[in-house]
Amino acid sequence: MTRKSKQPGGHNPLTAHERKKLLGDYGTQTARLGTASHRRFGDCALSLSPAVDPVCTPGGNIYSREAMVQYLLTKTTELREARATREAEVVADERKVAAKEADQKQEAAREFVRKDQGAAHAKVGEHASALDAKMGKKISTESTEEGKKSLKRTSYWLSEYTPGGNDDEDDGGTKKVREPIPDRPPSPMTGAPLRRKDLVSIELCRAEGSSGNVTCAVSGKAITTQRAIAIKKTGKVMLEDVYEKLAKPDMVCPVTGRKFKEKDVIQLAKAGSGYAGGGVSVEAKRYKPTLT
Repeated sequence: MTRKSKQPGGHNPLTAHERKKLLGDYGTQTARLGTASHRRFGDCALSLSPAVDPVCTPGGNIYSREAMVQYLLTKTTELREARATREAEVVADERKVAAKEADQKQEAAREFVRKDQGAAHAKVGEHASALDAKMGKKISTESTEEGKKSLKRTSYWLSEYTPGGNDDEDDGGTKKVREPIPDRPPSPMTGAPLRRKDLVSIELCRAEGSSGNVTCAVSGKAITTQRAIAIKKTGKVMLEDVYEKLAKPDMVCPVTGRKFKEKDVIQLAKAGSGYAGGGVSVEAKRYKPTLT
């Protein structure tokens, strides 16, 4: 057997078996997810149990109505509290800016009075020496505040110029921009803004027995990893291929006979499986830094 260092990419002297035996969970860990680790079709995306009084969002994810309403209520309360906190922060920032401007005006007034009174009582010699000292320095048009901002930007490692969490200005001296607070709570799976009236009631037909798989409302076939759709007006869930053959040509629901439009069709999210070709990631990784 050739030496490890002579093989391509053999900079690491340990084999995979040796690393696992000696180092345990050292380095990035990868695990293959089986079918039991994926959510079944028809299960609530929040509670991970079979959906009760199921509803779906425009993104195609299925939830239990009670869990989804509770989620929206909790997120709406959090957003309301965040807005109140943001308003208080804005008021505090405005007060800081006003106080800073008032201090600058007072300092400018005191400096003006000091220079004005000093010019009336100073001697000619003092004026001459002050003028020589001033002209001896390098002429700079940069103000004190501009100099501090420039030093803060270039010498950020100094303790007095280290950015703080409560600063109302960034390193460049400009006003800090806060992230906007969304008007509506986000969808748990897609993150899109979601309202309660966006929830669509659907009917899930389940097979008899211990499996409890959701079945197509038209063909009666079990829906596991196939693509499925839901019709808003009727709430019926069916396989996509059945919809393409029986419902889409006439735009009539095969179960209820009601007409619908293309915008009434919701593409439901697929369920995962342990197969790599299922369209869902089957690996979970946990990154850990390594020394190479």
